Amino acid sequence: MAYRHGWGYQQLEQCNLVACADLIYENAEAFADEFDINRDNIYEDYEQMLYDIEPDIVSIATPVPTHADIVVDIAKSEIPAAIHCEKPMAETWGDSQRMAIACDDHNIQLTFNHQRRFDPRWREAKKLLDNNEIGALQRLEVGGKNLFDFGTHLIDLCNLYNDEQSAEWVLAAVEYREENIRYGSHNENQSIAVWEYSNGVQGFASTGQVGQTVVGCQNRLIGDEGIIEVNPSADDSLRINRFDGYGWEAVALDEPEMTPIDLGIEHIVKCLDMNEEPELGAANALSTMEIIFGAYESVRARGRVELPLDIKDNPLDAMVNAGELQPRPKDGK
Repeated sequence: MAYRHGWGYQQLEQCNLVACADLIYENAEAFADEFDINRDNIYEDYEQMLYDIEPDIVSIATPVPTHADIVVDIAKSEIPAAIHCEKPMAETWGDSQRMAIACDDHNIQLTFNHQRRFDPRWREAKKLLDNNEIGALQRLEVGGKNLFDFGTHLIDLCNLYNDEQSAEWVLAAVEYREENIRYGSHNENQSIAVWEYSNGVQGFASTGQVGQTVVGCQNRLIGDEGIIEVNPSADDSLRINRFDGYGWEAVALDEPEMTPIDLGIEHIVKCLDMNEEPELGAANALSTMEIIFGAYESVRARGRVELPLDIKDNPLDAMVNAGELQPRPKDGK
């Protein structure tokens, strides 16, 4: 992902890639070669890079468990004006909050790479909803690989469709028999989760190998006058049924000139220049993580969880560490 961040900045006239850091020097060296970064500006220590280079924006594309400490360290330095971090936000709910608080305290723009907000499929679905093509929104559905790594995108999009309304409760169940670690974090094998927003709109997620089969698409928007589906099949990326008797209609999409990641980076740079609140900001990311950690807490608590959350850990990790969930190692040993 670091390279994809790099290509995004490289396309912007006002941005120059000036330095990079990696614990493995050879990795940083390869990145520097790709983006023509001065070899004197290759680092193994990101804090040294900060004080030597004094960059305006720092991108973080490291394993999830490292996000919080790196973001907080950078925020405390008060050197960059903005930090753009990979998703999911952090390993625990407490760390997610800690990152946001640190950047707010030090007046640093903190954003997360929920780039699908800028993908034409999901963007057009929001336009159709806002244009009242399916009437009043009643329900949002998610089908994907997992809640934490993949689901963070799709739940974030549910929040976008519901105009960033806060969730009030979550109820969930998970299956975790085979170890599934992505970017350093546990992810369930299968889950069912439901939640409700403050305006009464409900959310539903089904994840795992059969997750998308259960829901039938990655995102579904259900209104009182129609349905919109995003990625329902390999052939259709966006379709709508207006309940007018004509059935499903494929929605034509314009071919974008930039990738969603490029558009996201363009957005965060523009927001920094204009001193505007970015769509990819920490407040929106926290709303997404609260639903995800709330789902895992529901499993641990064996019941519905009211929000806001009053935990600090990652309940899925905690259940694994306590032996309540015992996923088999991937190698079968």
